[in-house]
Amino acid sequence: MHSSPTPHRVAIFVYDGVTLLDVAGPAEVFKEANRFGADYRIVLVSPTGEDVTSNLGFKIAVDGAVADETAADTYLVPGSDRHPSTRVPRYLAEAARVPAAGAGRVASICTGAFILAAAGLLDGKRATTHWKVTHELAARCPTCRVDPDAIYVRDGNTYTSAGVTAGIDLALALVEEDHGPDLTREVARSLVVYLQRSGGQSQFSAPLQGPAPHTPALRKITDLVTANPQGNHSLGELAKHLNMSTRHLTRLFHDELATTPARYVENIRFDLARALLDQGHTATQAATLAGFPSYESMRRVFSHKLGISPAAYQRRFSTARRDETA
Repeated sequence: MHSSPTPHRVAIFVYDGVTLLDVAGPAEVFKEANRFGADYRIVLVSPTGEDVTSNLGFKIAVDGAVADETAADTYLVPGSDRHPSTRVPRYLAEAARVPAAGAGRVASICTGAFILAAAGLLDGKRATTHWKVTHELAARCPTCRVDPDAIYVRDGNTYTSAGVTAGIDLALALVEEDHGPDLTREVARSLVVYLQRSGGQSQFSAPLQGPAPHTPALRKITDLVTANPQGNHSLGELAKHLNMSTRHLTRLFHDELATTPARYVENIRFDLARALLDQGHTATQAATLAGFPSYESMRRVFSHKLGISPAAYQRRFSTARRDETA
């Protein structure tokens, strides 16, 4: 546990269009930590020192201009829906860079990583952001090592986090760095959140199926697997459907879908099993209906992709209604 005779100053960089929950979630964690003995002082700074308007249209009153904040212990950069689809304005990147040099640690919430990247603060570093836009972040910051599954990532004194609620996870991790697990556990309990979530972003992401392949022969195979995931879809059987060699079929999958036939079949079955669990089917039923050879084989896939078991996934995401035959 770290202690200091002076308050720990948390500066949150806000601007027009900032996602309100990216600001409020972490701020609430630090404020709640003060109830249990921490001493965080939260200040809101904007590019010009003027108040800003959040993504919800709510006004956010600020404490000053970002240029005046050069000695924050923790410097947070929240995200905005705008930045994955449009370039971060230069003035915003420049404004964000100002206090970063003097901060003890710099952190982004969700798409705030795009601002850090535009400011050059992620160059050569490992980072993450919302799973929907990790590819875009990697394209804009080619020297970054973007982790699409992490809830949050630390690289030196730079931190990045996933979607909006992951800002709460990150803030809890920062509090734990400062004050240890006991105080942080009290904060998590008070806010009714996990101290540390198991699994990565994949458990929240959309199905893994991508766009249909361009090659008619390959489209025939992917349609076959999707229509009947329970079938025998070994590499040999799939190649027989097209009267082509297993080597050529494997090359088609690699060139168009960047995967193997076996992995594609696994992904289809995984997507279906996840949907079945969401609908209230038992794990055993989901395994059978999705075409897995056994429950154990499905469990291994869930553990590999999500870091949690099918049962744990279902407890978090299934509908309240259970199948009457379960």
